[in-house]
Amino acid sequence: MTNTVNTPATAGADCGPQNPGFDRRYDVQGLDAIDTAVLGTFEHVRVDDPVRYPGEPMQIEIVTDEFSPVCPWSGLPDFGRLEIRYLPREACVELKSLKYYLTSYRFVGIYHEHATRRVLADLVALLNPLSLEIRCDYGMRGGLNTICTVRYVAPDHQGA
Repeated sequence: MTNTVNTPATAGADCGPQNPGFDRRYDVQGLDAIDTAVLGTFEHVRVDDPVRYPGEPMQIEIVTDEFSPVCPWSGLPDFGRLEIRYLPREACVELKSLKYYLTSYRFVGIYHEHATRRVLADLVALLNPLSLEIRCDYGMRGGLNTICTVRYVAPDHQGA
């Protein structure tokens, strides 16, 4: 995919300094570019394993510093540390497929808050987990740091 630069002829006429690039913006993709079809799973417990695991459900934690959707206004990349924590019910997310899914956000113009909620919604739909939490610590921008955390607890797992 090639990113093009939009520079409207009338841009900057009534706003701010007349610097080249002040009104520059990179094209972004829409939400339909988020590739949920690539996501895959595998069984949480191997059916051929005669040993049953004692104790609480296993919590799985996946962390990456490479989550990078783009700003819907400028098209510039936002970089975030994405943390996924979940208690699987029957399935685990396959990591290579998750990497491809997260990479599909690379040119999607989406706010931090919406991206974090979207990852949660897509993984809940895929996994039907007992619980799932997404936390994304987006890099500093303009002196402000955004950390978004969203949680899901299955109705049949309440109070567990």
